[in-house]
Amino acid sequence: MATTRIGRLFALGLTLALMFGCASNKPEEADTGDSSATPGGETPTSDRRSVEPAQLPEVVKPPVPETRGTVLWVPGSDSDSQTDLVQLPGRFYFDFDQAIVKRAGHPELSQHAQYLAQNRSKTLRLEGHADERGTREYNLALGERRANAVKAYLSAQGAVGRQIEVISYGEEKPAGAGHDEASWAQNRRVDLVYR
Repeated sequence: MATTRIGRLFALGLTLALMFGCASNKPEEADTGDSSATPGGETPTSDRRSVEPAQLPEVVKPPVPETRGTVLWVPGSDSDSQTDLVQLPGRFYFDFDQAIVKRAGHPELSQHAQYLAQNRSKTLRLEGHADERGTREYNLALGERRANAVKAYLSAQGAVGRQIEVISYGEEKPAGAGHDEASWAQNRRVDLVYR
């Protein structure tokens, strides 16, 4: 039985020796077809030619989201070049006397949240606004509720609460100066301001 084990180990060792013995660490040299090469495969130094490195195409890195001033720029999905950045909307509108984030703004808000989640050092101020109808105090509270609704959405999508500051201006900073429904609709908003 001991002889059989020794025989098997010997056969295994012989097989491994043949496998590793046949392998070579020396890389194969390409045949350049140069008749001036010496038998050892080297080209005499007096006849060496410089070879230009192959022209590799420029590696284009996809653009990354970035803030420019108070605006968030993200890679454009419709862009063929993948190097263009497009401005992501930073203003979200609300219905009259409501503080519910409209479903239409969810995709853009999700992109803002993704940016904040990937860039923990960035901060964002949410500025809540209301139209002129209602008392000053009521509109300040409504603007704050709207900004907090956006903050809750961003936090649910991965942004950290300490990155987001909430402030309400109520009716103090209108986007539309008129006293009609079109102007009021512009004033019922939350502005996202990167800092």
